[in-house]
Amino acid sequence: MSTKTKFILITLLFGIPALILGRQIWPPSPMMPVPTPTQFPFFAFLAITEATAFGSGIAFLILGWPLVSKIGGQNKFFSRLVFFSIAWYLINWWPHDNLHVHNGEDLQGLLYIEYSFHLTMIIAGGILAYAFFTRILKSK
Repeated sequence: MSTKTKFILITLLFGIPALILGRQIWPPSPMMPVPTPTQFPFFAFLAITEATAFGSGIAFLILGWPLVSKIGGQNKFFSRLVFFSIAWYLINWWPHDNLHVHNGEDLQGLLYIEYSFHLTMIIAGGILAYAFFTRILKSK
C-alpha cells in the first residue's frame, strides 16, 4: 500500500470520529448562540475541515518522521521540533475550536485556550520559519 493511501486511510480513521465526537466530548456552552440556517453550512464546513486536519495530523505523526528526519540533517532535536510543529498545526484546530464553543463566554477559560493554542502555535510557527530559512540558506 502506498504512503499516500495510508495517509488518506489514517486521516479518515481519525477524522471521521473526530467530526462525530467533537460536540459529545465538548458539549456547547448554553451561553453560545445557535447559528442561523444561513450560517450553519459555514460552521459545518469548518467542522469538517478541522476534523480532516486533525486526522491528517495524526497521519503525519504516524508516517511523517522519516521525511522530516531527512530534511533536518544531523540536528535530531531540531528535526523533532519541526516534526511536532507541523503535526501541532494540523491537529490543534479540532480541540481548539470545540473548546471555544464549549467554553462560551468564560474569560478565564478563554485565557487558558488562547495560551494553550495560540501561544504554542506562535512558537511552532517560529520554529518552522527558522527551519525554512536555515534550509534555504544552506542550499545557496
